[in-house]
Amino acid sequence: MNAPVKDNVDGIRRFFAQLPERPDAGQLLCEMVDAGLDRLSLPGSGQTLQRWRTLATVAAYDLSLAKLYEAHTDALAILADADADIAPALSVWGVWCAEPPEARLGIHSASAEDPGRVVIDGVKAWCAGADALSHAIVSGWNADGHPCLAAVDLDQPGVTVSDDGWHAVGMADIASVNVHFENARGIAIGAANFYTDRPGFWQGGAGIAACWHGAAAQLASYLRHQLAGRDDPHALAHLGRADVALSASAAGLRAAAQAIDAAPTADSYRLAMRVRLATEQAAVEVMQAVGRALGAAPLCRDSWVARMMADLPVFLRQSQAERDLAALAQSTLQQAEHDEAGEEEWRL
Repeated sequence: MNAPVKDNVDGIRRFFAQLPERPDAGQLLCEMVDAGLDRLSLPGSGQTLQRWRTLATVAAYDLSLAKLYEAHTDALAILADADADIAPALSVWGVWCAEPPEARLGIHSASAEDPGRVVIDGVKAWCAGADALSHAIVSGWNADGHPCLAAVDLDQPGVTVSDDGWHAVGMADIASVNVHFENARGIAIGAANFYTDRPGFWQGGAGIAACWHGAAAQLASYLRHQLAGRDDPHALAHLGRADVALSASAAGLRAAAQAIDAAPTADSYRLAMRVRLATEQAAVEVMQAVGRALGAAPLCRDSWVARMMADLPVFLRQSQAERDLAALAQSTLQQAEHDEAGEEEWRL
């Protein structure tokens, strides 16, 4: 696996600026890996904010790319958490860990002599970038019925990428389809329950909000440019609305990154949920502001705006909306039951 290096936001911006045209997201991810632009600081390593700034920079350029790039860098972080130095040079990874009840993998030891080698069978849904990746980390269930992870080389007999399960206009480039596994070989990653039990799970979940923020901030920058010099109080009010939303989102992300670096082994569930939900709301506010301030023209005549306004609502649905809000509320109630000073976190 590539050793993490200092995150290179400026280098990524220069890389994008030199592109002669916009290639598809999978091809572009491979080019970024070849250029060494995937080597980010790990979450909780003291440079979490810089990692998130990198994710936001990629998202500001293209959200389909950001989806694949975030998953690739998350896969490398998972392997690092598991102390599994197994990623071949220039390999390109996905993380396929959605668990719909109708599409679950069985992951079983290939032999008693080598329990680290596993056999993978079943159908995996929501496999983003399946036609562009070399490897993936997949979730499944072991013989004892416990959730587990495996790393799998996708270029082998027994792995079939279908064209089922993706008809979206937004995020069209990620082709999040079904993949079929039949007696495919893989390597076990961590013990049972490793994926969700490690601190990096919710640290990575918070990092996805950085992608949402980066896209929303770029949309707001577009709005600011379009309104420069215009004396239109109604349109300007929408820019003010976007400014308020993004300022709060940025402050929340900075505070979350600082808290993660200060306590990298702590449970970051509530922190991640708060920053995800706050950033989601900010992104929605910005999209509404752009549409209401500028009307239909940029949605119809500017390819970047049209693509971003189609992509961002799909990406935001990684949030489970009211279900996440209700789960956060339950956590807040449980915290109050066990901590008499539970309301302190809401006070200035």
